[in-house]
Amino acid sequence: GGLILFAIFSFVMDVFKIGYYSSFYSCLSAIKIIYPIVQAIFVVVQTYFLWISAKDCVHVHLNVTRCGLMLTLTTNLAVWMSAVTDESVHKAHSKLKKNVTEEIFRWLLKAGMRSSSAEVCNCNSQICQIFKNGYFWLYPFNIEYSLFASAMVYVMWKNVGRFIDHHSHHIHRLKFRLFRRTFFVGIVLGLISLVSGLGVLILYEVQVNSSTESSKKSQALTMYYIFNIVCLGLMSLVCIGGSVIYRFDKRDMDRHKNPTRTLDVALLMGAALGQYAISYYSIVAIVASTPRDAISALNLTYALLMIAQHTFQNVFIIEGLHRQPP
Repeated sequence: GGLILFAIFSFVMDVFKIGYYSSFYSCLSAIKIIYPIVQAIFVVVQTYFLWISAKDCVHVHLNVTRCGLMLTLTTNLAVWMSAVTDESVHKAHSKLKKNVTEEIFRWLLKAGMRSSSAEVCNCNSQICQIFKNGYFWLYPFNIEYSLFASAMVYVMWKNVGRFIDHHSHHIHRLKFRLFRRTFFVGIVLGLISLVSGLGVLILYEVQVNSSTESSKKSQALTMYYIFNIVCLGLMSLVCIGGSVIYRFDKRDMDRHKNPTRTLDVALLMGAALGQYAISYYSIVAIVASTPRDAISALNLTYALLMIAQHTFQNVFIIEGLHRQPP
């Protein structure tokens, strides 16, 4: 389900890119238009393949299957790197265009900062601007789709030729009850946090980008940091509480080899390393900077809580992954 959600947005992004590049077919190479077409076909075919075959353990043509799955995995990683690079270059040129005049910007492009790019062509029509803004905002979905598909293909590759002991599996059906236990409370609190976070983020972006007064920008930053500090503090307490509850759980730990769980743990720790690095560099920058005002104190608290929250959350999730079903 998650894969299909990201695939739909990735397909829409490719459609927007095709429409945007088609506006400049006279001053662009054909490969610029062909690439999003081929990528859209790849997204559709791969999503259908994973939807049908994700649970298969292949036991025929093992070498050919492994080769095909590894080729698909490396293709997804190449698409991911391409999307990250395109988004970074787009953001860098957007910042550059805001800080220099139009004549200097065109001169820099002609000097070789970005050759064979649609940026050197004029995009004056309304439909062109819609396509341009649309595919730019959909880049994160394409990045997540590539990572999502890579993880699923890797699990399929690990499962090629694998035999499953059917006697070791316990039948466990989740029963969703709205007003019993705490399931309903958790969902409501999660939705409130999500909606509140989106509202604070939108308000923050509007205040920072539209306002020229430093006082309003400071208020927006203060609001942003206070909201995130409260959320991170609550999340840390909840994760600690969950880990404490695990200590009173009578279920055994599952120590058997499981490629899916191993991948989950590796991806979880790998993703946390990026946030650890961001928080570490933020702490170093805050400590070394002067003067130290209230926003610096909030930023420091936010960075420390981010490290704590990711640590407690990862411990809680990894312990839960190794628990036997009830």
